[in-house]
Amino acid sequence: MARRGSYAKGVARREEILESALDVIGRKGYQNASLKQIAELVGVTPAALLHYFGSKEELFTEVLRTRDEHDGMAPQTSNPEDAKSAFVDVIRHNTEVPGVVELFSRLSVDAVDPAHPAHQYFLERSERLRESITDAFAHDAGRRATLDPDTMARVIQAVADGLQLQWMIDRSVDMPGIISALMDVLYPPTDQPDAQQG
Repeated sequence: MARRGSYAKGVARREEILESALDVIGRKGYQNASLKQIAELVGVTPAALLHYFGSKEELFTEVLRTRDEHDGMAPQTSNPEDAKSAFVDVIRHNTEVPGVVELFSRLSVDAVDPAHPAHQYFLERSERLRESITDAFAHDAGRRATLDPDTMARVIQAVADGLQLQWMIDRSVDMPGIISALMDVLYPPTDQPDAQQG
C-alpha cells in the first residue's frame, strides 16, 4: 500500500510541476522560465525537479503535452463549423500565452534531431492534428475540399506554425483571422464556384 501511495504522490507532484511550469512559461516567457523559478513555485529544489523529468528539455516537452490537453488540440466533433471554431479558438488562446508559443517554436526546431526528447512528441502531435483536421472537414456536405485531405491538413498546420513565428516578431499579425480565412478558401461552400461562374 505504501508503494501505491508513494506512486500516487509522485504522479500528483509531477502534475503540479507541469501546471506550475506552464503558468511560469505562459506569463514570463520561455527564456525567463528557469528551472529555479519553476522549482521555487512548486516548493522543490531544481535537482528534485530533474528527478521527475530528467532534463529541462524533457520537462518542457511535457509542458507542451499538458498545454495540448488543456487546449483540446484535437477537438472531438463531427460538425465542421464547430471544429473550425475550436481550432481558431486554440490559436486565439495562443495570443494570450506568448511564452508557450515561443517554447513551442523553439522546441520544434530543436526536435529536428531524432535524439531530442521532443522529437517523438512533435511527430505524434503533427499526426494527431492532421487526423483531427481531416476528420473534421471530410464529411461536410456544404463545403468541398480544394486539395486532398492530407495535403489540406498539412497546409493548415504549416500556415498555423509559420504564423506563430511571424506573430512572435510582429504582434499585429492576426493569427486567428488568417487561419479562419484560409480554412474558408481551402473548404469553400459547394455552391460558391457555380455562383461565381454565373
